[in-house]
Amino acid sequence: MKRQFMQAEGKRKEERRKERGRRTPNDSGRGRPDRGGGTPLSSETREGSDAVTGSDPGCYYPDAEMSMPLEDKVAVVTGAAQGLGLAIAARLAQDGASVLLCDLQEEKVRGVADALVRDGFQAESSPLDVTDSPAVSAVFEETFRSRGRLDILVNSAGLGQKVTPTVELDDEEWRRILEVNLTGTFFCCRAAGRIMRRRESGSMVNLASINAHSPAALVAAYNAAKAGVASLTRTLATELAAYGVRVNAVSPGPVYTDFNRRTMAQRSRTLGISRDEMVERVRRSIPLGRWGEPRDIASMVAFLCGSEASWITGQVFQVNGGLQGVSATPPRKE
Repeated sequence: MKRQFMQAEGKRKEERRKERGRRTPNDSGRGRPDRGGGTPLSSETREGSDAVTGSDPGCYYPDAEMSMPLEDKVAVVTGAAQGLGLAIAARLAQDGASVLLCDLQEEKVRGVADALVRDGFQAESSPLDVTDSPAVSAVFEETFRSRGRLDILVNSAGLGQKVTPTVELDDEEWRRILEVNLTGTFFCCRAAGRIMRRRESGSMVNLASINAHSPAALVAAYNAAKAGVASLTRTLATELAAYGVRVNAVSPGPVYTDFNRRTMAQRSRTLGISRDEMVERVRRSIPLGRWGEPRDIASMVAFLCGSEASWITGQVFQVNGGLQGVSATPPRKE
């Protein structure tokens, strides 16, 4: 199976080289397969992002110069069925990586992987519950066994917390958020780290959050989980540096995906304002004057996965439009 995979990979690479050679500088694809509009985020996310940012939140960049900085690399992206995970997976594939998209939503992640393949990129999908330790280990070992390498891990799987005062937060909600956002990230880092340590190369990028640096009221479990992701990132970077494995994190600011649409709806109710008013309030607080788009985060992740970031490890990068904090005191409950 491994030999068949390598032969198929070689054939696809040769076809891509021929395709790039046939295109002229004036072609719309700029040396890449025709996007046909690309693979956008979910329709709900597209609608929300257009309304807030005034631009297309799609994953592809048809006007970019030809570049395949991740060619020959094998990447695993968790939480890849939608939102930031999908944007990141699409960007890595565009940059030449062979990407395994993992998500608990089996049909949805299969659909987006198939769409990437139709657009000429290398992508496969696998159902994965990141809180299931044996399943996580099995996916990573099978990926390495069948492909012969594992170069990149991006941990994007995560859940938002129900907005509620900490003293009213129930045990189940605390466990639910910590298990996915922190323990799931740990399981994936551990599984990938074992392989990368043996190979003495690799790059991991974990998604933390602005909440890791400036905890917001009413989401204590989420704050704690993302702060834990930042700490885990630095710990792994220190331990794996001697093996040539780099580990970094990206802390997104407000990006208008389905995740934040739900959060804005909940927060607006606690303040007694409409969701649109809440969205505009956040936008005005961002120095660069707009909500983030998934591609803003995907660009930083792709950079950290590539060779131009070869001397960067143990860092947690804030990509937030200049926003330094999200703290706000909720009103007193009568």
